[in-house]
Amino acid sequence: MPSFPIVFLLFLLVPLLEIWLLIKVGGIIGALPTVALVVLTAVLGAALARQQGLATLQRLQASLARGEAPAVEMLEGVLLLIGALLLLTPGFFTDALGFACLIPPVRRTLAWWAIRQFSVVTPAGTADGKTHPTHTIEGEFRREDD
Repeated sequence: MPSFPIVFLLFLLVPLLEIWLLIKVGGIIGALPTVALVVLTAVLGAALARQQGLATLQRLQASLARGEAPAVEMLEGVLLLIGALLLLTPGFFTDALGFACLIPPVRRTLAWWAIRQFSVVTPAGTADGKTHPTHTIEGEFRREDD
């Protein structure tokens, strides 16, 4: 879990970076083309997020039909949502991060990394399907009622 100072720095630095990039790009191509580019990336990103989301939903349903846990597909859905939100945020840095979330190999790699980092060990195994040895103590018991 990120600590408060890191989150505070992100909320401070990302908008400053976005403003700086918008000013630089606006200085090169002009104000109106810069605004048009920001709007175009939002529209294109929303369309791509919708398409990728439907494809991920189909893979999730196929995993459920096979009786498999759709952990990767669920995390991919979360990454798609984050990517779509980043694309709707005006700016070029957040657009780059949002488009990265829409690229299937990048998204799948991030999902697998998250599963490996945050997998939960249960008696049946882990999210990656590996089982861990359990220790069973053999014994007998009898109940003595008073």
